[in-house]
Amino acid sequence: MSFSLQGVTRRLPALAAVAAAIVGLVNVASALTPGIRWRGHLLLEFEPVEAIRLFHALAFPAGLALLLVAPYLAKRRRRAWQAAIVLMITLGVFDLLKGLDFEETIITWGAAIVLILARDAFRVRHDPITLRSALWRVPLIGAGGLAATALATWAAQGRPSLRTVAIETADLLRWQQGPIHYHHHWAWIPLGVHVVGMATVLAIAYVIFRPLTAPRSLPSPAAREVASNLVRAHGTDTLAFFKLRADKQYLFSTDGRAFVGYGIENGVLLLSGDPVGPPDAFPDLLGQVRAFAEARGLKLAALGASQGLCPLYEELGLRAIYLGDEAIVDLGRFSLEGRPIRKVRQSVTRLSKSGYEAELCELQALDPATLVQVEAVVERGRQGAPERGFSMAMDSLQGQHDHETLVVLARDGEGQVRGVLHFVPCYGRPAVSLSYMRRDPATPNGLTEFLVVRAIELLRERGLQELSLNFAAFAKWMHSPDKRIERFLGKLIALGNPFFQIESLYRFNAKFFPRWEPRFLVYEGAFGLPRAGIAAMWAEGQLPKPSLRTRESAPSR
Repeated sequence: MSFSLQGVTRRLPALAAVAAAIVGLVNVASALTPGIRWRGHLLLEFEPVEAIRLFHALAFPAGLALLLVAPYLAKRRRRAWQAAIVLMITLGVFDLLKGLDFEETIITWGAAIVLILARDAFRVRHDPITLRSALWRVPLIGAGGLAATALATWAAQGRPSLRTVAIETADLLRWQQGPIHYHHHWAWIPLGVHVVGMATVLAIAYVIFRPLTAPRSLPSPAAREVASNLVRAHGTDTLAFFKLRADKQYLFSTDGRAFVGYGIENGVLLLSGDPVGPPDAFPDLLGQVRAFAEARGLKLAALGASQGLCPLYEELGLRAIYLGDEAIVDLGRFSLEGRPIRKVRQSVTRLSKSGYEAELCELQALDPATLVQVEAVVERGRQGAPERGFSMAMDSLQGQHDHETLVVLARDGEGQVRGVLHFVPCYGRPAVSLSYMRRDPATPNGLTEFLVVRAIELLRERGLQELSLNFAAFAKWMHSPDKRIERFLGKLIALGNPFFQIESLYRFNAKFFPRWEPRFLVYEGAFGLPRAGIAAMWAEGQLPKPSLRTRESAPSR
């Protein structure tokens, strides 16, 4: 029963939009058609005929205004809900005063009562009507439309009197024939004025009904410091450190004990991995995040959520779908012995004989000349491809937190840097996460395998136990599908490998016999998956984003 009630509650805004549109159409039709004669005669006993005509004239734009409000009801706009109730109550009065139209009044006021009872379904707030917003923007837009209409009438007749212009402007805006007749070249003016009038109304509606916008400015240094401290205190998750990217936005819990990193794409507030903080703070924090997104008309999604957080998201009414697996290498158990890993062993042996060596360094300890070489390898390794990353990569090699990161460098026989692995820390556990890996395209095949193996050995010597190597999308469907549909999807993914290299990345990770940790995409609504999927691919740089300007994103892991 509760499930069905939740379903009805979710559909209330759409039902309210349909009801408002129907009420608006009924009132427009009523205003444009003659009233019932005997009711008109009865009404003349109480008011003059001029008043009846006036209320007919007022009912028409009020009905149109209700039609304009209806789409915003479907988007759960709070101010649209308020406007719709006022319009419906007013229209009910107009219906009585223009022709004793009891039927229209009952329908209109009945819809208003339903809206009042469903007030909790309209939670999307708007930019506040302040002196900077509605108090000057709405009059300015209206004055602009009025001025454009007046200018058109003035230009068409060669400087007519101001009185004639005022009368003609008023008549045109009321869609009436005025004293000026347009011929030949000026025949378009009435239609143009009508278009201007409608555009003006739409522009005013946008200013009034637009939702609150999420902050676009990047977090302040103080906010970044708070986030850094929380990551150091609670950043055990292998994706926690990536929230310190320079392009992430933050939302903190009201008690300041936890936070999320997010970005906004495709109308989706996209969380990066799991929240950071003590687990007992997550329910309240995610509830606040959900309310924050809802108040701004955004859908909520999470990219790279762990399996343990999925039940909490489901309690909030969200859905989770398997996205892929994070490959985590147990450094203590890894070995080059045995037939299954012989190809990796052969690559390491071949590169070693060619004079290649590897070293593990703290990034901040590199001298300027070495840093130049490292940055050059990173740039050449992209081979002109756009940078990628959001939830599982840093946005740059150097930055505010470079003193906490490690690099493994591959040098050739002449001591030149030819390959780079960049690692970020996991706090509270002996583990690191790979941010990205790059090699000079001119180096021999197998250098990346050489780098990973040497990194495993060097990190193990440093006392670390785990390495989050990479993320392989839909890996389970390729390495251990449980159902026929999963086997089919695994083969389908293999067909798309030339475009997205999903299978290639999985096979590379599998060479090191990792433990597979599933990650999920969380999304809102039964039909919210495509929207959240596009937002995730835009954020990660896996799908080109339509834009008038180029935007840089982060390197891929």
